[in-house]
Amino acid sequence: MSHQTSGSASTQAREEQKIKPGDAERYAHYVRKNKLTESNVTGKAVIALCGKVWIPVRNPEVFPVCPACKEIYAQMKSGGGKS
Repeated sequence: MSHQTSGSASTQAREEQKIKPGDAERYAHYVRKNKLTESNVTGKAVIALCGKVWIPVRNPEVFPVCPACKEIYAQMKSGGGKS
């Protein structure tokens, strides 16, 4: 899933804050592309990398990326980082 980052201080500050209950609603989350497509067709809920379960209906480009999803995705791309 692609996203744009502005690099602004306010965006970085939001991403660095700890996630509190209800904060997951304020972020765009990473989801497997095939599951997102399936959800768009069937209306079924999807599960983000961070564990959030929801039915995507909003434009994710207007929200900052979920810090937990971003971290998990980075670990997946780097091979997990564990030996």
